[in-house]
Order: sequence, then C-alpha cells, then structure tokens
Amino acid sequence: MAKAKPAPPPPPAPDPAPPPAEYTVVARRYRPQQFADLIGQDHVAQALTNALQTGRVAHAYLFTGARGVGKTSAARILAKALNCVTGPTPTPCDRCESCLAIAAGQDVDVVEIDGASNNGVNDIRELRQNVGFLPTRSRYKVYIIDEVHMLSTGAFNALLKTLEEPPPHVKFIFATTEVQKLPITILSRCQRFDFAHVRPTKIFDQLKRIVGREGHQADDEALRLVARRAAGSMRDSQSLLDQLLASSQGKLTAEHVHAVLGTAGDDRVLELAGAVLGHDPKAALNLLAGWIDRGVQPGELLDQLTDYWRGLMLAGCGGDLEELPISPTVREVIRRQAGSGMLDTVLAGLDVLTTAKARMRGTGHTQVLLEMAIVRLARLDELLGVGALLRGGAAPPDGSRGVANDPSKKNGRAAPSPGLNGHAQQSDAANGDEPIPFTPEMLNLIWGQVGRIVGEKFPFLGNHLKFALSPAIFGPNTLVIRYLPRYNQPYEACASEANIQRLQDALRAVTGQPVAVRVELAAGPDAPPEPDRPAITAGPPAAARRQQLLDLPLIKKAREALGAQVTRIDDGFLPAPQPRPPAQTGPDADTPDAAPEED
Repeated sequence: MAKAKPAPPPPPAPDPAPPPAEYTVVARRYRPQQFADLIGQDHVAQALTNALQTGRVAHAYLFTGARGVGKTSAARILAKALNCVTGPTPTPCDRCESCLAIAAGQDVDVVEIDGASNNGVNDIRELRQNVGFLPTRSRYKVYIIDEVHMLSTGAFNALLKTLEEPPPHVKFIFATTEVQKLPITILSRCQRFDFAHVRPTKIFDQLKRIVGREGHQADDEALRLVARRAAGSMRDSQSLLDQLLASSQGKLTAEHVHAVLGTAGDDRVLELAGAVLGHDPKAALNLLAGWIDRGVQPGELLDQLTDYWRGLMLAGCGGDLEELPISPTVREVIRRQAGSGMLDTVLAGLDVLTTAKARMRGTGHTQVLLEMAIVRLARLDELLGVGALLRGGAAPPDGSRGVANDPSKKNGRAAPSPGLNGHAQQSDAANGDEPIPFTPEMLNLIWGQVGRIVGEKFPFLGNHLKFALSPAIFGPNTLVIRYLPRYNQPYEACASEANIQRLQDALRAVTGQPVAVRVELAAGPDAPPEPDRPAITAGPPAAARRQQLLDLPLIKKAREALGAQVTRIDDGFLPAPQPRPPAQTGPDADTPDAAPEED
C-alpha cells in the first residue's frame, strides 16, 4: 500500500507591519524657534533682541499673558540665544548641540519647572542649593518656572534673596497667566513683559501656512472660523486645526467646522438676530429649537450672539469693526442695523447676554438660560439713558419708548402740550407760536408750572425752592428769587451755576422765551417772612441746644449702641421740650419737681 505524501509546510507568516511613527501634534511641530517667529508679540521680540545686542540681559524675566500666546516658547528662545555657541545672540543657530537640546527640552543646564506641581518650600530650597553650581557645558544655567503664580507663600519667600542677587551664571525666566497673584516683592525683582492676544487675522495667516505645508486644503472661511474660535490663543487654534484635519475627509469646509464645534452659521446668527431685533420672541424660539436639535450648542450660540451685540455697540459708538471675530457679511449687516437702534438698548442686551453666560457655568439647564436671554432681548424696547430722562425724556404708558412710536410726537419733535391759559408749552420760541407774556399778572401761573417741572426732574432743587420767598420780576425777562438769611443752605444750593441754568431752561420751556434768573438773600432784618410759613424764632444758644439734643433718649441710645456723634445742628432746629414728671409726695421727695429715676 502506497504511503501518502506529507503535506507541504505552511507558508511563512508575513513580517509584522512596522509600528507607525510617533505623531507630533501641529502645535509642537510649528512651535516658534526664533524671536522673529513669535506671532503677535513684536514688542517683546524687539525688546529681548535689543537686550541681547547691547549686552543688557537682566537676571530675571517675567512673561505674563493669556494661554497659548508664546510665553514658554519665548523663554526657550531666550535660553537658546544665551547658550548658543555663536552667542549670546538674538538669532541662535538651531544647529549646535545646545540649541537642539534646549528645543527638545533635554538640556541639563536649562531647567524647566512646573510651578503647579513643584510649589513647596522644599522644592525652592533644592533650587537654591543647585543655583551655586556652575553650568555643565553651557554659558548660563537657566531656570524656567511655568505657572509661577502657583508657588506657595513660603516658596516665594524662600526665593526672594536668590532672585534678587543670583550668581552671575544664573538666569530666571518666569511665566504666568495670572500675574495679579504674584507678590509685589517678586514683581519688583523681575523685568516684566506682557504678551498680547494674537489678532484673528494673524492667526488666520499662520493657519493658512500650516495647511499648505501639511499638504491639505481648507476654505478660507473655515480657517477664519477657527481663528475666531481661538480667542487670541495661537496654540488653541493649532490644536483645533489638528482635530479638524484629522476628522475631515478631503477639503476642510466651514460646514464641517460648524458641525465639530457645535456653532451656528452666519446666516443662522443673522436670522436669529433679526427676529430678536424685530421683537418676535416666538420666531426666535422656534429657530433656536430647530438648531439645537441639529447639534448647535447653547453656549456656543450665546457667544456668537454676544459678539454680534458687541458689534452693534461698537458700531453705535462709531468704533472699528475690522478686528471683531465676525465675518465680513455679518459686519456689514451690523453697520446697517446699528444706525436704527439706540445705544442704551444695545447695552442692556449685552448685560442680558453676559449675565446668562455667567449663569451657564453653574447649571446644566443651558438651553433654558439661552431661551430666557433671547426672550428678554426680544422684549427690550428702546431704552432711555439717565441723562435723557433728566433732560425730559419719558416713556409713554404703552411701553414703547421710541420717538417713531409715540403719536404725540411729530417729525421726531414733541408736540406742544396744553399750558397756561390755553397757550402751548414749547421748548423754543422760534417754533413760530406766540410766547407766553412774562408779566406780573402771569408770574404766579408761570412759577407754578416751573415748580412742577423742576420738582419732577430735580427733586432736590424743587425742595430748595420751597424755602424761597415769592419770586419777583426785576426787569425785562429777569426773575429774582430771594431767600431769608436763615435759609443760607437752600440759597447756596439754588445760587449754583448749574441750578440757575436748570431754572432758566424750565422758564424757557414754559414761556417760550429766554428768562434770566437771579438768586439773592433778602436784604436786612426787616425782610418779610414767608406768607404761608410762620417765622421760626431764635432758639437758645448753640451749646445749650447741643446739650439738650444729647439728652434726648433716642440720641443717648444711638451713642451707646452705635457710637453715634452729633456733627451738626441746623439753624432753627429746636428739640421738643421733655415732659415734666408729676410731682412726688411723701418723705422721700426732695423737691416738688424731682426727676424720676432712670431705668
């Protein structure tokens, strides 16, 4: 019987695929390596370059600013500039062993310390011990402490002497996002440089260069959205771009950016803003509900509305909109809308939006807060500022405060209202109507109207006028207001330039013609008293009145419990006399008018 042939050996297994090379994120691969590469920090780069060129390099620097604006990168560049083989130089070579090691964070003479995790006294004591040793191979030993504000109070105190007089071979570079938390003793020992937010236009240009070098394609509008979302942080923009490039298929579009970020497109923002400004809360809520169902995040949409209302505010003040994080289309619409709105209404809307944003941080009901903010914005009518109200503006009873909605106003000007004897009150005699005659016969009626107007607009001035004598006509279109000498305080207040101008404005509004006002004290002791107010007789001497006031039970209690003091007693003030107790009888009574015992 023939034997079966043995089975052929199985083919050899294929070699395992080599592990993929470790990926380095965009923010690290495109980290600045020269002072010229620091985007948006030209003032810092120029100052450090000049210091290196002139040999005026300080022993301690403090870099402060928002996150991701280049503080730590600038610290590394400065360390390279100090220790480069061609240095100290403002342009390190990036080829020598020292430059390469510093860029990789592996140089033994450039020590990077995380202030958040090495914030104790013992950590600073160890640093002080190592400071005395010379650098191993470099020119300087550089200590870079990031987030230095996280050091404890004891650590700061332990660092003070070393920071003030370090060895000549040691340089300190501190970086922080919260400079206000640093003790003044640390600030006074450092040269401080404030890093600015990077403008969206500069971030956009850098992102476009990165996309080109990475071999990808992206719409300009998509990159502008990323630049605006970064809020001035270059690192945030690069990290977001890295995420978008990894998640997109083919060309990066604005629609894909909105889908990843949960934001609304410009057309949606314009549509929602139009419904709000048109006072249509129902339409605004319907739009909002549909967009949230499609993935729009309430917090992101609230930020977009805040930017929109900020644009309305700047446009209403005549400000520049070019640097706002909004698209050119939105910018043009804002310019048109700002011309028809009132600045006080826009400011009130901004207050509603920012308050809603602050409340969102502590709750999960973000959609409810956004809906509340939108309804409040839609119900805001045109508001009047305090200054406008003091000048005579008032809201009609129906709540609409705009001139165009007030039927009593014609062509933007208030219509005349009935005044004295059928005459119309007007603010200017040039309107064409006959002014009210300024005569003694009409004076009482005119003064009554003036008192009503002044009392409504300026309550304090109206109260001071109550102490004045009856006004008199001194000459052509001249009114004299007199006060008795004992009313010196109302007299001084009424005689101020501002109050005289207010009285003249009120007289012009009533009579329709300019009337000068003079405020005087009544001459001599024979001046007549006020007809409807009895004259106040002189009281006892000031010392006696003060003692009588201090004896009042209420004043005594206030002095004992609160430490109150009597600082002034107005003329004419006389405390009410205390009731005399009934006369005591019996053997214990010393006198008929003996005072009762105090409690």
